[in-house]
Amino acid sequence: MFINRALKVVFAAYFFWNHQAVAQQSPGWFGVVDGLGVYQSDSDLSAGGSFSANRTFLRGGALYRTTNATSFGLLLSYGQFSYDFNVPGAAPWEDVRDVRISAPIRFSVGDRTGVVISPQLRWDYETDASASDGFSYGVFAGVGWKASQSLTIGPAFGVFSKIGGGKLEAFPALLVDWDISNRWNLSTGTGLGASQGPGVSLSYQASKSTTISLITRSERVRFRLDNAGVASGGVGEDASIPVVLSLGYEPNPGVSLVAFAGAEFDGRLKLENASGSVVSSQSYKTAPIAGLSFKFRF
Repeated sequence: MFINRALKVVFAAYFFWNHQAVAQQSPGWFGVVDGLGVYQSDSDLSAGGSFSANRTFLRGGALYRTTNATSFGLLLSYGQFSYDFNVPGAAPWEDVRDVRISAPIRFSVGDRTGVVISPQLRWDYETDASASDGFSYGVFAGVGWKASQSLTIGPAFGVFSKIGGGKLEAFPALLVDWDISNRWNLSTGTGLGASQGPGVSLSYQASKSTTISLITRSERVRFRLDNAGVASGGVGEDASIPVVLSLGYEPNPGVSLVAFAGAEFDGRLKLENASGSVVSSQSYKTAPIAGLSFKFRF
């Protein structure tokens, strides 16, 4: 799902890969507001029936930049994932809410190395479920080394708790920001939406204000279910691999508008009951997606 699996780290990656834009700000506070709307068209389920989904997300926060270019901030966000199932029997779930708090920190070590650390809190739950039952937490951290004027690269990792119990989930990531040429760039920044590890974005600077990008990542979101569904009090999961082509317009450094279209591949829906046993697991066919996003910095 294109805006799910960790918007947990979206601001951390945004904070890291936009360090030059942050550095251009005068010391002091500045604000960030961005949002995303995605429509997934009808997709057939392997067990029969179909579903579609609408996803909206809005976040806002403030960053503070010191005189030595160290930056830190606080971000609050709210998301709504609206599902429309056409299946035999009861739908596995309905609308899902997503609430997040992030506190990213970025600082430099010498002239060539940048560090980002982002502790995060998150609540993912079906509308009638208790928000506290959908609570998870974690941290994402990365180090980028400026190998040359055109390449920044370094290791990263994330550690997050899992809704439904079990061990902490840990994953490695590779942070890359490579200017292949004057117009081409390959990066593992946020792109559109986010995942628990940065996705891959290949971008072409068509003009001073216009960018065309091909973006992909692995997505997975888990959320607490209410007490009225097929898996009462259990956990729902939606996983896929979205691939999109985007057109971005940035008339000035403080404004960014993006339109995108593509598809979700290898989609799978899973239901677990309250004790953690899998009630059902089914795949869904390639699902076309399209949407818009915006970002304002002031």
